[in-house]
Amino acid sequence: MSELDHVRVAKLVDAGNPAHAGVQALLDNADLVAPTDMAPDVVTMRSRVRVADASGAGPRELTLVYPSEADATQGQVSVLSPIGTALLGAKVGEMAQWAQPDGRAAALQVQALLFQPEASGDYLR
Repeated sequence: MSELDHVRVAKLVDAGNPAHAGVQALLDNADLVAPTDMAPDVVTMRSRVRVADASGAGPRELTLVYPSEADATQGQVSVLSPIGTALLGAKVGEMAQWAQPDGRAAALQVQALLFQPEASGDYLR
């Protein structure tokens, strides 16, 4: 996780934004990297990814955003949601996994990173 993403997500949690338990675990266990050193295959904030459902549903595109920007109809997923938290820090080829509200496991495979701010030279997004 980039140092900047870590700081910003931690501030959201500290400000009392609704978040599931996995967010704090992600923050506590993250390996922090300077934005300028971020690998180009890692999902960061405002990254756009192509994912496929583990059940075999066709691919779809999602953008990882802050809660105020979330809009499911536009494929904009909040980092504080279970899906968003699972995507943050995932690498291309990996399965982003989380528990659904009913306790069932869910997963998406990160097929491609269509846009990553750091890879485009935007380190302060």
